[in-house]
Amino acid sequence: MTQSNWIQTTLRWGACALGVFAFQTAAARRMYIPSESMMPTLLKGDQLIVAKYPYGWSVASLAVHGNLHMPGRLFGRTPDRGDIVTVVRRGDGEDLIKRVIGLPGDTIQVSHGQLILNGAPVRRTPLGLVALPVDPNQPCEMGDLMRYRDVDAGGTVGCHVPVYRETLPNGVSYNTLDLGDDLYGPADNFGPVRVPAEHLFLMGDNRDMSADSRFSLDDGGLGGPVPIASISGRAEVITHSYDGSGRWFNPLSWVTTLRPKRAGTSLRPDKTATE
Repeated sequence: MTQSNWIQTTLRWGACALGVFAFQTAAARRMYIPSESMMPTLLKGDQLIVAKYPYGWSVASLAVHGNLHMPGRLFGRTPDRGDIVTVVRRGDGEDLIKRVIGLPGDTIQVSHGQLILNGAPVRRTPLGLVALPVDPNQPCEMGDLMRYRDVDAGGTVGCHVPVYRETLPNGVSYNTLDLGDDLYGPADNFGPVRVPAEHLFLMGDNRDMSADSRFSLDDGGLGGPVPIASISGRAEVITHSYDGSGRWFNPLSWVTTLRPKRAGTSLRPDKTATE
């Protein structure tokens, strides 16, 4: 290959990489769920699409952003209560995924596991024990989850956890997982804290196992309310989900290890009423 051909090939690959970077910065990116912090809404092994444009663009929107923090957004819009968003954590620049609970000016408190928003308890309806899949990605063995693991007469392992339907004042509702009152310190008893201007209060749906705005940066949390400029996108839809039993060198397992019925699941919250 001549020097001219090498240059042309390099330019083509550079243009392709730049195009991918621009698309993932401005339009959408794929995200893999690596933990249990958003159960039961999201499971470890879920693959989803995050839209980058709903709240405008900031340094956090960059496909490769590192630990960069600059104020301001282009075409900025405040997220809605109940949206599932991705956020760049201060300190290490890691991308996390949480739910928007508090908006600027809100007062947030958690008392014995009950979420209190602006002095009023948020409606919380118990749904009883709900079955979660048990597989290598989700063995139902983390912490106090183990006590909800069971085996039936046929030897099938199950995981039946206490789930609550939470409804915010704007009518947005979603399921949360709560393993018990006062088991996890700040997770069950927090605040009150007022959300500053241009900030949000974020929480995971797995209320006992989520490093979110209730926890300090030293504890792996978000260190309180987060700047809206650190929000990098909105979760839209689950494209597919893996149970963790596959192997990269076995292409057949890329299909056989798919979890049924999770593909196409919308992540936009249900809304049943208005403020």
